Amino acid sequence: MSTKDYLEKDYYAVLGVPKTASAEEIKKAYRKLARKYHPDANPGNKETEEKFKAVSEAYDVLSDPKRRKEYDEARTLFGSGMGGYAGAGGPRTGGFTFDLGDLFGGSGTGDRIGDLFGGLFNRGGAGTRTTARPRRGQDVESEVTLSFTEAVEGTTVSLRLTSSAACTACGGTGARAGTTPRVCPTCEGTGAASRNLGSFAFSEPCRDCRGRGLVVDDPCPVCDGSGRGKSTRTIQARIPAGVADGQRIRIKGKGAPGENGGPAGDLYVLVHVKPHPVFGRSGENLTITVPVTFPEAALGAEIKVPTLGGMPVTLRIPEGTPNGRTFRVRGRGAARRDGTKGDLLVTVQVAVPQHLDDKARKALEEFRDATQGQDLREELIKQARSE
Repeated sequence: MSTKDYLEKDYYAVLGVPKTASAEEIKKAYRKLARKYHPDANPGNKETEEKFKAVSEAYDVLSDPKRRKEYDEARTLFGSGMGGYAGAGGPRTGGFTFDLGDLFGGSGTGDRIGDLFGGLFNRGGAGTRTTARPRRGQDVESEVTLSFTEAVEGTTVSLRLTSSAACTACGGTGARAGTTPRVCPTCEGTGAASRNLGSFAFSEPCRDCRGRGLVVDDPCPVCDGSGRGKSTRTIQARIPAGVADGQRIRIKGKGAPGENGGPAGDLYVLVHVKPHPVFGRSGENLTITVPVTFPEAALGAEIKVPTLGGMPVTLRIPEGTPNGRTFRVRGRGAARRDGTKGDLLVTVQVAVPQHLDDKARKALEEFRDATQGQDLREELIKQARSE
């Protein structure tokens, strides 16, 4: 049985049993399927013949406790169910495609395993001596509070970041100044120890040097031998226009520096936005409530409406506008990703005067008397009674 078969084939699925199935359950399932697909029961049927071969192969592995253990360990190592891998040369449904033959088959192809899996796997259990590989820096989290206008229009902010970096006292070696680490005698500097899984070997970080490949006899008193310390720096980060409160912005390459020439991590900035005394936000649109007088709503008017960071615009209120009606001013909202802008949604609110002079009071009384025969609530009362 090849390692490639272990990766490609789900023997439990072939027999229709769970991974936790007992030896008796596996045997029972095999007998049932063997009778169903046996060539004597299906003469000349190539499809059932292939199924019979698959069932027999699955039973050969799962009925042997030692081989079943190796099979389970291999599948656990590469991911339960092997859904991430396809047959040789076949595509993976999740979007990642490669040829299993490049991993385990053919002359010279085994050397690519280190390239694909970071030097963790070795063909045939043979260990290889490796050098320290480049490591990507850690991602860094930060927060920033913006004004409403800054969030809508975008801004550049200064962020003070603290992240992990090489210890300045020992230069990242982990050894006291004036001393040097020695090569780990257990892994001979590879940083990995081989563990045999039967069909192939799996390399894991060396326990004695914790994967560094070096042993520190006289640790640096500043970093306690870890070789890492805290680095504080200030960067300028561009916050894009249209960012919303609670949004998390990713800034590539602004995280912690990498090791051994590896790339820097990313910076994730959580944005908080202060409320505005006049404007609100609804997705890409800005909102505002504008007071109008009763005559403006009843007779129609042209009113001035403020915009964020710009000159007021003129909005025409048609005759008979009800309280709470919303109008749309195109292109005066928050920025979209494509560079265009949302709209400004203007809701009118009829303002009721708190104090009236004699002239205004008399005019309203005359209006009331002129509309005395209209009962605005009569239809409402009828509808309520009908229910």
